Amino acid sequence: DNSSSATTTTTTTGKRPSFPVVLWRFTRPHTLIGSALAIPAIHMLAAPTYSEVFTLKTLASIIFASIPALFMNLYITGLNQITDVDIDRINKPDLPIAAGHLSLPTAKAIVIFSGIFSLAMGLSHPFLSTNGLSVALWASFILGTMYSLPPIRFKRFHLLAAFCIIAVRGAVINAGFYAHAQAAAFGGGAGTTVIGCLLSDTRCALSSLFFSVFGFVIALMKDVPDVKGDKESNIKTMPVRYGQHRIFGSVRRLLTVSFLSIGIGFLKGAANAPSQVLTTCRTILGVSSVLAGYSVRKEAVSVDPEDSKQVYKYYMHLWKLFYASYLVLPFAR
Repeated sequence: DNSSSATTTTTTTGKRPSFPVVLWRFTRPHTLIGSALAIPAIHMLAAPTYSEVFTLKTLASIIFASIPALFMNLYITGLNQITDVDIDRINKPDLPIAAGHLSLPTAKAIVIFSGIFSLAMGLSHPFLSTNGLSVALWASFILGTMYSLPPIRFKRFHLLAAFCIIAVRGAVINAGFYAHAQAAAFGGGAGTTVIGCLLSDTRCALSSLFFSVFGFVIALMKDVPDVKGDKESNIKTMPVRYGQHRIFGSVRRLLTVSFLSIGIGFLKGAANAPSQVLTTCRTILGVSSVLAGYSVRKEAVSVDPEDSKQVYKYYMHLWKLFYASYLVLPFAR
């Protein structure tokens, strides 16, 4: 990740941003927005019918899952910044700690509080503290810690780093919150588990698979412009090992194929749908996916994988498609 133009403007003009602004940047807002969109979308996907989405029970389930999830997001992204200060001074000098806008003690206090608060809230309610929510929070906490924190620091090893990203973005977030929604909002009960949903619910399994792939693509694309700092710090990311051009092209093709495959599949399903509602839902998702796949390819044409600014702009375009994917996810019927 590189910093936003707003951050750059603040830095170059010499003005010290206020603490709320610094804290907002410390959260890595684009990841926070992704988490905030994911939970309502997954609840809508898990709902047996659309009418069951618009109830107080569902709203309570969404809110109770979203608050600890957002704090866990802050824990993970904050811990990564704390352990990557030297790398960020090269790759992302405008991040709050690297820029000197947030002290390490303050950053550590924020991260520790966020982790403890998230896990505690996830266990605090007799009915809303479900197996799915616990798995989502605890697995994110453990994998996020192992990814960043020495001596384990999985991010040093490209296969282990990829495993963490695929696990969190796929099974942990999607299947975890899907199981939570089933148990807390839609009558699944305490016996609803993440493994059970993955093995028995096609919507859960396929959405988890898709977002695993998308999370993997985003993670690799993030590393493409960071080769200089990663090399100096002996972080063996895939772009360091295999080259920026090769990784950029590979993940672009992977995401394009994923979108187009889903789009074609749902458009075929729309033609055979048993009702007009399903036809409409599948058509919306199918067309959206095909357009997204075209966009992935089109926006990449003019990008030089060795130009950090161009890659970052493309990387943020992928995040917009990530948000859009959650916005149309409820139409996956």
